[in-house]
Amino acid sequence: MSGAEGQGGPEIGGGWGASHAADSEHPEQPAHFHFDAESEVQIEKIIRRYPPGKQASAVIPLLYIAQRQMKRQTGSAWVPRVAMDVVAARLGMAPIRVYEVATFYFMFNTRPIGKHHLQVCGTTPCWLRGSDEVLRACKDAGGLKGYGDTSADGLFTLTEVECLGGCVNAPVLQVDDDYYEDLDYESTVRLIEALKRGERPRPGSVIGRQASAPAGERTTLLDVPGE
Repeated sequence: MSGAEGQGGPEIGGGWGASHAADSEHPEQPAHFHFDAESEVQIEKIIRRYPPGKQASAVIPLLYIAQRQMKRQTGSAWVPRVAMDVVAARLGMAPIRVYEVATFYFMFNTRPIGKHHLQVCGTTPCWLRGSDEVLRACKDAGGLKGYGDTSADGLFTLTEVECLGGCVNAPVLQVDDDYYEDLDYESTVRLIEALKRGERPRPGSVIGRQASAPAGERTTLLDVPGE
């Protein structure tokens, strides 16, 4: 959260908790899921962190692993219901407990998304510094109608998220697992056009700000005493 359907999917979590009726409502759900060799290596390391009987604490990391495996295998980072069932079985949990976690957090996608997940922070600091222009650029350059939409070419899914914790460098756009900061309309368009070309611009401030230093020139420590 990466970002995602999180709290926006109560009908999914509710349906799975009562029955598997969601399978007919969402036909994209695969029938089978197995962790591949790359995922198994990661799972073994993660589960060793927890004492016997406490493996359920690994539910969030394992959901991440499942989502990233789906990205490798299908090009879409999401967690199907059957993967949640596999996580539940691996950790000795009731499946409903895994569904609750997966549908609560925004970083887990409970249905397929585009190749790139555009997550616009709309919380107050980003909004005050122009997140509406970032949203407009995502819609214009990405061919998106609005939040929740996936572009016709399957490249982008657009989501509004709550505070990403990069307020000093607002406005912030999270693309998959990367933060792009200090954006405006033009720089957001350039970012999306680069993604269309298969390029991955360097994450961070697009204006060259160092970490969370003040924007503009230095106003303190303009010289070094003794030099």
